[in-house]
Amino acid sequence: MEGLDGPKLRVLAMFEGLGKPELDLHELFEAGGNDPDARLAVLHDVEWLVERGLLEERGNDFYALSDLGRRVLGEKGESADTESSPGSSL
Repeated sequence: MEGLDGPKLRVLAMFEGLGKPELDLHELFEAGGNDPDARLAVLHDVEWLVERGLLEERGNDFYALSDLGRRVLGEKGESADTESSPGSSL
């Protein structure tokens, strides 16, 4: 998907990394660390992901991966796995 860069993928991966089906905005801010500008960028990334259907708004600043978000994250993870192991027979 065009425009899906590393920071946006980090936001998507947080759901799997934290093992939660929903995350609130404050948890998602952790993708930006402690830098206020990076946290603002995370907010823009979350908005971008919602607009494209990769995240679903759940109310009260909670978000969940959509089916599309899970598929895209799975595809990116698979391509990273095959890239990191060139002799892989996957």
